[in-house]
Amino acid sequence: MDSDGVKNAIIRQQLQATNAANARTLIENINEKCFERCVPKPGSSLLSSEQTCLTQCMEKYMAAWNEVNAAYIRRLQQEVGNQTISST
Repeated sequence: MDSDGVKNAIIRQQLQATNAANARTLIENINEKCFERCVPKPGSSLLSSEQTCLTQCMEKYMAAWNEVNAAYIRRLQQEVGNQTISST
């Protein structure tokens, strides 16, 4: 494997680790924020209103997360593009 192949493999491995960490953070945040907001008095089962609240909260949280993530990716791509242009 040439040096570019090794470099790309390392980048892919780091991206996979970062993606896994981001997924864990997303799930932890959803659990913490949405559960606290939607289930003020936990019981043996969720009320219908609590289930609805949790579903809506999770959908909103994930939509916001996706927006932030997409903006971050665009920024990274822009920076990589600028580096490529300036190095040529």
